[in-house]
Amino acid sequence: MHHDFQQQVIEEFRARKGRVGGPFEGARLLLLTTTGARSGRPHTVPVGYLPDGGARVLVIASAGGAPRHPAWFHNLLARPRVTVESGAFTYEARAVVLDGEERDAAFARAVESEPGWADYQARTARVIPVVALHEIDRGGPPDINASSMAEAVKVVHDAFRRELALIRAEMRTAAEVGAPLGAQLRVNCLTFCAGLHNHHTGEDVALFPFLAGRHPGSAPTLDRLREEHERIAGLVGELRRVLGKGGAEPTAVRAEVERLTAELEAHLTYEEEQLMPLLGAG
Repeated sequence: MHHDFQQQVIEEFRARKGRVGGPFEGARLLLLTTTGARSGRPHTVPVGYLPDGGARVLVIASAGGAPRHPAWFHNLLARPRVTVESGAFTYEARAVVLDGEERDAAFARAVESEPGWADYQARTARVIPVVALHEIDRGGPPDINASSMAEAVKVVHDAFRRELALIRAEMRTAAEVGAPLGAQLRVNCLTFCAGLHNHHTGEDVALFPFLAGRHPGSAPTLDRLREEHERIAGLVGELRRVLGKGGAEPTAVRAEVERLTAELEAHLTYEEEQLMPLLGAG
């Protein structure tokens, strides 16, 4: 990737909290900052990633099928502690290169979701590495890329909207070609479910009590939001149940995703309308 173009992508990614246009529009992208193996200086690059169902994501050192590994891969081999920017969050991570069957299974999932990865592997004699980025738990609240609590709510909500839109688009594409529910798409759904559960739990135990203490009149709104959390949790549980079936039926999964989308979008919009003025005032 040309340096000037790469820098434009980085700047747009940060300015738009993870959204970019052009050739990367609609792609899962993060910014990875490694420390130069020889220079010791930080180097930031945009890379595609795969959700992996837990506190790690996967990145692939394809370099477009070039004969050599990309520089960022050599950097993290020497210094595996890296910084990840997801758009909504920034966090430190530990990079672990997958090997053997674990690497092969992860790469197969990537190819299933995007055949272009197989094209890159076909262009080079090297085995393209797959790297797991494990978030390092630092304790306390996450580092949200926002300058106020009100902006933080919107940034996190928009990240959920974007991910759900990607999942729905992937499902539509699979349906158009009559493909079964792929392993990576299933992981994407389960990762989204886990992230949404964690977010709502954080609101229930921290944000809502904070607001209740400063704005007693908000109690009816907070009660409604808690009830909506419970309804959404039920929909998430049903989606997980459908996904957990052997040979999950794509039509059933799409139906549950659409139900969750409708309920979640209404909830996020109401929450923003009601809470952002309170957060801005407090």
